[in-house]
Amino acid sequence: MRRFLLYVHTGRRAALDAMLAVLEELADRQVEAVLMADQVAEIRALPAEDVPDGLLQALDPQRVDARGVIEAGDRVELGIVLGGDGTILRALETVRDADIPVHGVNLGHVGFLAESEVEGLSATVSRLLEGEYEIESRSALHITVLDHDDQVVAQHWAMNEASLEKADRQRMVYVAIEIDGRPVSSFGCDGVLLSTPTGSTAYAFSAGGPVIWPEVDAMLLVPLAAHALFSRPLVLGRSSVAAVEMTMDNRDEGVLTLDGRRTVDLTRGMRVEARLSPDSVRLVRMSSTPFADRLVEKFQLPVVGWRGRSRGTHPR
Repeated sequence: MRRFLLYVHTGRRAALDAMLAVLEELADRQVEAVLMADQVAEIRALPAEDVPDGLLQALDPQRVDARGVIEAGDRVELGIVLGGDGTILRALETVRDADIPVHGVNLGHVGFLAESEVEGLSATVSRLLEGEYEIESRSALHITVLDHDDQVVAQHWAMNEASLEKADRQRMVYVAIEIDGRPVSSFGCDGVLLSTPTGSTAYAFSAGGPVIWPEVDAMLLVPLAAHALFSRPLVLGRSSVAAVEMTMDNRDEGVLTLDGRRTVDLTRGMRVEARLSPDSVRLVRMSSTPFADRLVEKFQLPVVGWRGRSRGTHPR
């Protein structure tokens, strides 16, 4: 039997309505639904008026497979995520070790990671079941945190960004920037972002960083409100390693946040190293929409006056 993972924003009624529709579609096509046990528990704990009629019955253990973790040997074909970009990021954490591709159905706002909209949910599920999709690989960050004696204290990954920021809102954090083993600059600031191309349209974009096309194999470093003459964003290649050190000038702690969810407390003398991970993240795409068109659509960019060439195709 084929198996699809279903991951949902349990706090949105629209997402739960969509979940019920997907569960029914999968059951009709004799595809087993795999759910996360903690999500099932969250839904069962909701007030009755917040749960769509029939959803609790659809979550019966005889009808779905609720698991605590997803492993490579679970034979899950792909994941369908119902929610916004935050829900997609949580789903990607869930399937990271199992290397399962995911398809996002947008129920959020901008929804840059999601490709489909909930209005076309039935057609989307049908195409996924028929295998009418392609897999797009996206770069991820590998993050290493070291103490003042250069001993590794934590290792993480990030799909969008790792942000080193001040813990005390009233003070700056003092950092030294190193690229490929050489010092580049030092300054006081609100923080420093280390971003993937995928994250370049998220926090890094709001902080003044450039938009990087997803197929570019690069890493972005963006200072946040730096008190310095030179504090421009830096774009680094696959072979580069960027490090941000909490200098000994710091009197307060800092915090490292990964994809807005996981955190590591930092003290002076600690160091954060970032490089592009050898393990990419896989997204399920059903159309070959140019990234430029996605930018225009998601950010509602004005294109009035564009004449184009050869009906919009670029010269070869």
